Amino acid sequence: MNFDLTEEQAMWQKIVHNFVEAEVKPKAHEISESGEFNWDAVHKMAQLGMLGMMVPEEYGGADVGTVAMSIAIEELGWACGSTALAIAAHTELGCAPLVNFGTDAQKKKFLQPVASGEGRLAALALTEPGAGSDLKGGVKTKAVKDGDDWIINGSKMWITNPSVADYIITLVRTDPAAGSRSMSLFIVPTDSPGLTIHPPEKKMGLHASQTHALTYENVRVPAENLLGEEGRGLHQTLETLDAGRISIGSLSVGLAQRAFEESVAYAKQREAFGKPIAAQQAIQWMLADAATEIAAARLMMRQAAWLHETGRPFTHQAAMGKLFATEMAERVARNAIQIHGGYGYSREYPVERIYCDARLMTVGEGTSEIQRLVIARAVLNM
Repeated sequence: MNFDLTEEQAMWQKIVHNFVEAEVKPKAHEISESGEFNWDAVHKMAQLGMLGMMVPEEYGGADVGTVAMSIAIEELGWACGSTALAIAAHTELGCAPLVNFGTDAQKKKFLQPVASGEGRLAALALTEPGAGSDLKGGVKTKAVKDGDDWIINGSKMWITNPSVADYIITLVRTDPAAGSRSMSLFIVPTDSPGLTIHPPEKKMGLHASQTHALTYENVRVPAENLLGEEGRGLHQTLETLDAGRISIGSLSVGLAQRAFEESVAYAKQREAFGKPIAAQQAIQWMLADAATEIAAARLMMRQAAWLHETGRPFTHQAAMGKLFATEMAERVARNAIQIHGGYGYSREYPVERIYCDARLMTVGEGTSEIQRLVIARAVLNM
């Protein structure tokens, strides 16, 4: 059993780390305060292949594999949660469905520009006011056939990236009477008449990863924008979310790693009662717990990524990894604030931002409660 990265993966990790340390980390505080998207860094990512990590080379991607993607998202999370989330959503939610279910023509038209950096990013719209975890029963947005087109009406909310995206893959109900085959996915360009991208939501964290509500009012898309088979939208969505959990778990490991490093540095230089607080057992135990849990979460995410990359079943491993890594990141970030004391609660120190960013991870792409359901069903063979 070999836990080492391959030579190529190790080199990739070094390249990505050096890049995010120079181009992403220095602006993390600034863009968190302003809410501005870090386009400068994202444009440069295209040159490294970071916008097409899971996209075949023939469509402008780098196709680095799931393990390398997981490594890159972790490094991005270490540098800036907002930028990491935007790229994770672009990669696993916006690009992956086209890679897995798109036609050659769709990939050339929509996927190639966003993967190569010639376009902007990609997005996926699932959640609605009454449909978060309950996609099967809660989706109200519908599409009706009209000649060679489909007309979409409805609304979505909590959608990542639409204001910085070229297209939004949208889950809609196409045949209300068809049960689990009642939904389909459509590729909706963001400049489509009738599509309204509402102002960014005001959130606890991840301020520079913009999240929007969407309204579809008689949005007309051609039949060739149907992604995959009509009626398979729910199945395609669940498959997409399974893999997406690898990126969110990896992002959480990156957030925790950064909070841990900030805590170690602070504990060594901050003095209380005549000595550095690192000498206090209470601080040492929090750091020991953080180091242990980060190592465990990283191994879980690497295993899930390896299983996915090698074509093996990975659903419940990804769910376990996502559950543990996201809840771990929140604990580590919480204790990082505790170690910093009052300074940790100040926006002048990065641990405050990291905690706010980490809080979403147990909610997005399947709540912790949903992960437990997925894991339990696997354990019980249900």
